[in-house]
Amino acid sequence: MFSFFANIFGYLLNFIYNFVNNYGLAMIIFTIVIKLVMLPLSIKQQKMLKKSTKLQEKMKILQFKYKNDPEKLNQEMMNLYKEEKMNPFSGCFSTIIQFILLISIFYMVRSPLTYMKKVDTETVNTYVQQLKDSEKEVSAAYPEIDIIREIGFLQEKNPEDSELKNLSFNMNFLGLDLSKIPQQNLGDWTVYIIPVLYILSSFISIRMTTNMQKKQEEKDSPIIDITENAKKEDKQMVKVEETPAEEEYDAMAQTNKMMSWMMPIMSVSISLVAPLGLALYWLVNNITMILERLILNKIIKED
Repeated sequence: MFSFFANIFGYLLNFIYNFVNNYGLAMIIFTIVIKLVMLPLSIKQQKMLKKSTKLQEKMKILQFKYKNDPEKLNQEMMNLYKEEKMNPFSGCFSTIIQFILLISIFYMVRSPLTYMKKVDTETVNTYVQQLKDSEKEVSAAYPEIDIIREIGFLQEKNPEDSELKNLSFNMNFLGLDLSKIPQQNLGDWTVYIIPVLYILSSFISIRMTTNMQKKQEEKDSPIIDITENAKKEDKQMVKVEETPAEEEYDAMAQTNKMMSWMMPIMSVSISLVAPLGLALYWLVNNITMILERLILNKIIKED
């Protein structure tokens, strides 16, 4: 499945590269195009975020109102889901999409000759063997990146091979070599620039999402404050065990919270062992996502 999507993305990225002739610039444009294609899902996500926060506040009211009647509370919780047209695990779909994108684009960046230039495996293996026979270092994980790096040497070795002329990439972007892998270049401080910027943008994105949720809660705070005060005044209040509906909502909230941290952590881990071109994609994706959320938050109104 990942190879299928990597193949499609490869066509698109190579098409853009042929126009701009710079891998970094092509990756930025590619990221923006993918973001535009995913815009309907992003709009839906933003709406769900607003609804989710609003739903949480309404649940607090129901929990107080039916604190001594768990069966009725469970029924009202389910009715609330239906009224708000909310699926407790709707956030999982967007997470799955993000995961597919993450792995598929990793495939594409790891093997640009296969997915962008559509070079067959046998030809790739032939070039790899030539590099090994010449005692050139070839990575087991990223042999195609090494072929691109040694393309000049291969052209000298195979002057009649016309296909090699079409396999070169301009990987230099603002002084950074996007073919470099941080793990293999620990002494080169420039390989940390993009991953560090990506980490910073991830924290900004998570912080912004948290602040948006808090602002939404503040809108409903008068109602909630009344409820909370009533709880304190009720000396007879009995603690009620969580109903299935509450547990379902809590599971959804915990899952979304966990995934908001898991995706950046996973991405950072991969970016340290993958070519910088992948980290650039994630960095640009984060920046566009932050701008997108700010704009959509102003445009999208509560239902």
